[in-house]
Amino acid sequence: MPDVVLCLDVGSTYTKGAAVDVPSGTLLATAEHPTTSDSDVLRGLDAVVAQLGGTRHSRLLACSSAGGGLRLAVVGYEREISAEAGRRVALSAGARVVHVSAGALDAAGRRALREAKPDVVLLTGGTDGGEASVLLHNAAAVATMRPAVPVVLAGNSAVRDEAERLLAASGGVVLPTANVLPDIGEIDPAPARASIRQVFLRHVIGGKGLSRGPRFARLVSAVTPDAVLDGVALLGRSVRAADPAARGVVVLDVGGATTDVYSALTPQEARSAVAPLWDRRTVEGDLGMRWSAVSLVAAAQAERLDVSGLLDGARRRVADVGLVSDDPGERVADERLATLAAVVALRRHVRAEGVYDEGTVSAEGATLVVLSGGVFRHLDAAGRDRVVAALRADRGGARAVLDRARVVVDEDYVLAPAGLLAAAGYAEAAAGLVHRFSD
Repeated sequence: MPDVVLCLDVGSTYTKGAAVDVPSGTLLATAEHPTTSDSDVLRGLDAVVAQLGGTRHSRLLACSSAGGGLRLAVVGYEREISAEAGRRVALSAGARVVHVSAGALDAAGRRALREAKPDVVLLTGGTDGGEASVLLHNAAAVATMRPAVPVVLAGNSAVRDEAERLLAASGGVVLPTANVLPDIGEIDPAPARASIRQVFLRHVIGGKGLSRGPRFARLVSAVTPDAVLDGVALLGRSVRAADPAARGVVVLDVGGATTDVYSALTPQEARSAVAPLWDRRTVEGDLGMRWSAVSLVAAAQAERLDVSGLLDGARRRVADVGLVSDDPGERVADERLATLAAVVALRRHVRAEGVYDEGTVSAEGATLVVLSGGVFRHLDAAGRDRVVAALRADRGGARAVLDRARVVVDEDYVLAPAGLLAAAGYAEAAAGLVHRFSD
């Protein structure tokens, strides 16, 4: 009998599942079911397991972005350095960054932070042994937030204990960890990422009313974008192993609530005050096929893209996020919305790269582009070709990414399962899953 691991992703719109043979990484079966967030997400999760045929399995791994995923605010010292280091770490941890501030928090800054309604605050500031006053001021300011939210403290280690005492005085949850910016030109993301994941599992998954009882929280081991980024990083290594000259991998994931762009780039010499993260992610919370379809149309219009006749369809999707229609007009609308989400997200990804890295870290000229998300799996070949053609023709940034790339579709949604398997110690099986893209 094969040794089978079930990998499940509870998304905002759909719950997906994959049965994987270990250690070979052979994909045995896939399934999906609408996420049952209106009642209990375990209903949809259990339905996916049942669709997999009740496959006998040795282990079940799960990630989730239901309920909007993890909302994170970054509070730093200098916008170009410690706040930017915190933003990069937050994105690499699979969080949706809803607020970034730099400098000493005043009354307006505290108000803006509260209004962002983060699930967690990442507090940074100062290199180790460097400037400390702003970090201590902000620790005291964040401690006054009501309601209190968990704080990951990842600033100047010389005053970490004092900052922790200021934060703990309010009775909130504080997770002190290593400085994300130990020195200028360095970045240390792993400890803060681990703490952010801990907050997500302990304080977010169990606190959003997604499920009654503790079983769901016990099952989930990662926020979905974190698992996908791990899978994309593995894919990047696989592509570079096959072609040492490969520029990098880009994954474009168009979802119901957000559109995420992942890059796994070939390391190069960088000229940046904050060392680059070569495996990186941008998340666009206003670009989605269902929950944020209306804001997607607005964002595309702001980019001077054609949105004629789409607003009513976008409103229908927001009103009915589970909308699945065989109507030809609705299928055309989904294809157009997917194209707009992809174009705008890729434009933003390229712009974000250039802001702090002086052009040295870029997804432009990617070797491989992977299209992910239900819309790409459900479009026919002609529809996919039209989306790719629109991306290749875009002069606002998307074209620069796809210009020389081979473009494929993640037909079976294996990147999140690959990330889950890699994190759980099934390295060979994870590599087997992503190998299909590098052939």
